[in-house]
Amino acid sequence: MNIAIFTNNYLPNPYGVTVSVETFRAELEKRGHTVYIFAPKWKGYLDENPNVFRYPSIDIEFKFRFPLPLPFSWRMHKVLKKLKIDIVHAQHPNLLGAVARNWAKKKKIPLVFTWHTLYDQYTNFIPLVPKKWAANYIIKKATDYANGANAVIAPTASIIPILRKWGVKKEIIPIATGIKAGEFENTDREIVRKKLNIAKDEIVLFLVSRLTGEKNIEFVFRALRNILADSPLESGLSARKVKFLVAGDGYLLPELKKYCEKAEISNSVIFAGLIPHEEVKNYFAATDIFVYGSQSETQGIIPLEAMYMGLPIVAVNSTGISSLMLNKANGFLVREDEREFSDAVLKLINDPELRKRFGEASGKIARENFTSEVCTDKLLKVYDEAINNKNGK
Repeated sequence: MNIAIFTNNYLPNPYGVTVSVETFRAELEKRGHTVYIFAPKWKGYLDENPNVFRYPSIDIEFKFRFPLPLPFSWRMHKVLKKLKIDIVHAQHPNLLGAVARNWAKKKKIPLVFTWHTLYDQYTNFIPLVPKKWAANYIIKKATDYANGANAVIAPTASIIPILRKWGVKKEIIPIATGIKAGEFENTDREIVRKKLNIAKDEIVLFLVSRLTGEKNIEFVFRALRNILADSPLESGLSARKVKFLVAGDGYLLPELKKYCEKAEISNSVIFAGLIPHEEVKNYFAATDIFVYGSQSETQGIIPLEAMYMGLPIVAVNSTGISSLMLNKANGFLVREDEREFSDAVLKLINDPELRKRFGEASGKIARENFTSEVCTDKLLKVYDEAINNKNGK
């Protein structure tokens, strides 16, 4: 099968859509399919994959770097005209999503659309436009796009009711991105602990995230304040020596550092910055509990990686992650309440057996249900059905 994937987000951008595209691409190619990627040009980055084609882009940086593709190119037009393609898979409804739809029509082949984003949670990235207006506009545009596609995919079942409320009438198939198992083997717990001067008896709370408003990062810091402070814990539970390791970057970083100083928890917080993907597995291995506050996820690839690595999870109960976790089986799903969140973390800090049991459950859930192999099986079924329906079979 020849598959054309159109995405506004791609390498070297390290975030969710990129991970999804790359995970599926690798597994599809491993099975003998040909995958063409159409993405915006990233100045200074050279692709090793000859099947990646770049549209001209405007290299902007508002809160973080994000090249915006220009959705027309004579060179790309010539490339696409010559390529034999069986199916088009769009990752966005706008910009290169519009190009994907046009080429699906021209070639009379199916269009598959993955709805990756809860757009009402990301209006903080649209300057000078009222948030409500911006949200309504992009949701209407995405809904129309979905209803015009041959198949619609959601990363988890938990967002399907939201898409229905917004007006998506087509069948929505939940397919998670999945974990590439080979990337998380042969880990070393001590290499990161030595590098960051973390003692063997210290419990490490871990968060990997873009440090931006829609990820609810500030809530996590407030919720963990009493656990991380040098002063005695308010809880009656016995205090343990705890560190909070934060991986990622974003416009909130300076404010978070100021907050740590004001709250007198700087000595307990380690900002590791952006971690190269090949090193992430050792950071997971070096830590003990994964914490997550985001309410804007459609899936939650990072928490899923934490589960695959056998970490117990404490997370705000929200879309995306609620479809991955089993509450009180591999972690705690809690309300967006600082005390409830911190109490859940403290239970795990003070109960090694509970941490072990939840961690083992995390690994089992992820390995049985959310590997790239399992998820690609589901994706190929969607592709086959879309092609057969298009051909009237």
